[in-house]
Amino acid sequence: MAENKIYTVEEIMDMLPHRYPFLLVDRLEVEIPGEKGVGLKNVTMNEEFFQGHFPGNPVMPGVLQIEAMAQTAGALVISSFENYKENKKGVFFMSIDGVKFRKPVKPGDQLRMHVEKIKEHGRVYVFRGQSLVDGKVVSEAEFTAMIAK
Repeated sequence: MAENKIYTVEEIMDMLPHRYPFLLVDRLEVEIPGEKGVGLKNVTMNEEFFQGHFPGNPVMPGVLQIEAMAQTAGALVISSFENYKENKKGVFFMSIDGVKFRKPVKPGDQLRMHVEKIKEHGRVYVFRGQSLVDGKVVSEAEFTAMIAK
């Protein structure tokens, strides 16, 4: 797979089983295949979660920011496999560590999820992720996932 490849939301949907409203990555920019990349999520007032979190002061739930980072990491790994459309491999969350929420994410923000693989053991991957809005860290975590059919 070529470096600096950009995947559209349609291509991401070929990699991940998630669909609206649970697909939280609009674009994937691969810097190093299977190792490092950036996911983008355009946060709009039309998101379903804003109806209940928090009406009158909409804030993107932190757990969804972590899920968006994890989806970015999953798509990054899946995109590095040859014939990923035919392989039908899935990425399953195993653990989340060191979570920190720094600033609220609001409608109109663009969430840039920087993820980097820090360890791999067989089918188990450990990633470090940071989400940024306007160049400022809004959330971060380390997470472990497993690749399975």
